[in-house]
Amino acid sequence: DTVPASRQNISINELAATLGLRISESNHTHVVLKNSSNTVMIFTLGGGKLYVNTKPIGEVGPIERKSGRIYVSRSLIPQIRSAMRTYTHRPTYSPSPSPRKLYGTVVIDAGHGGKDPGATSILGFYEKHVNLSVARKIAWILEQRGLKITMTRTDDYFVELEDRAAIANNIDADLFVSIHADSFPKNTRRGYTIYIANAASSSSRRAANAIARSMSGTGLNSFGVQRANYHVLTATRGPAVLVELGYLSNRREAALLRSSSFQNRLAHAVADGITDHFD
Repeated sequence: DTVPASRQNISINELAATLGLRISESNHTHVVLKNSSNTVMIFTLGGGKLYVNTKPIGEVGPIERKSGRIYVSRSLIPQIRSAMRTYTHRPTYSPSPSPRKLYGTVVIDAGHGGKDPGATSILGFYEKHVNLSVARKIAWILEQRGLKITMTRTDDYFVELEDRAAIANNIDADLFVSIHADSFPKNTRRGYTIYIANAASSSSRRAANAIARSMSGTGLNSFGVQRANYHVLTATRGPAVLVELGYLSNRREAALLRSSSFQNRLAHAVADGITDHFD
């Protein structure tokens, strides 16, 4: 193979071999490396992030594509290695039971992005960053469960509402889930809300109810399933749900929504609801 001009780069294949991992998935947005103790997710679009066992490690940095291969910086090796769990070989005579895999295609839509920041929290940060962080976590969890995931955006850039719906329509998605955070003039209002279109299908209603049930375990107040003709809900031909994670205008919820650990809780709740819908 042709070696890239920069000797500081290493192919994903070499990276996996160096770390004792195998490539379990590779597409135009990300690569997943695994062994029995670790899962490493590398987003390969510009500004993509690196995750080791669902924990964000930082940005991947420069990415080079050459002769059908992806090359990343060698500096990722110590970063990934320091975050990995000790590799443990599982004996063939005592396999660990693996969860039943799900089948289906889900579009995860991180609301707003780029020039559209969404709501500004009472603490000064933007909704678009919360939406993207939680959406990435949801996508990661669902991919581990066997669902095929497409994200409308994987970084901080703007995507038109029509294009978000078109992504789901073009791949005939089994479910479209849009992730947002709410705001309200009175800063005492708090809680999550699940939205479906006024003329939502029975499948949309089932998905919304499943997510609402799962979200009840987050400790947040619930406004349940509501109806509203948001464009992404009415323009998407298949089942579609919009999740408002909480209120950025409420100081306590804004702090929670900024917290990585609470974002993990929210992501697992939404993912569990989606899983229940497909199970």
